[in-house]
Amino acid sequence: MVEISRLFWKKAFTSDAVLLGEVESAELDMNTWQVTNFYVGLTDEATKKLGFKRPYLGKVVVCLPVSAIKSIKDTALLNKTVDELRSLKECKE
Repeated sequence: MVEISRLFWKKAFTSDAVLLGEVESAELDMNTWQVTNFYVGLTDEATKKLGFKRPYLGKVVVCLPVSAIKSIKDTALLNKTVDELRSLKECKE
């Protein structure tokens, strides 16, 4: 078991070794007590590769379902490439 706050601020990499950004937060299903989604603040490079426009102040934050995460140890490694992330549906509440 891992304290959830230990997952935050870990660098997230796609399966094709692109630095996506850092894990900023997570969403918890209160019925099952399981993490369902992670929120990742994108780097400027990842923002461009995914087709977003960087806001003047701040950064783009994307929601990734747990199924897109391969492992989290020293870094978060995704099981998706940048191209696959473009077609991933957004997280819904």
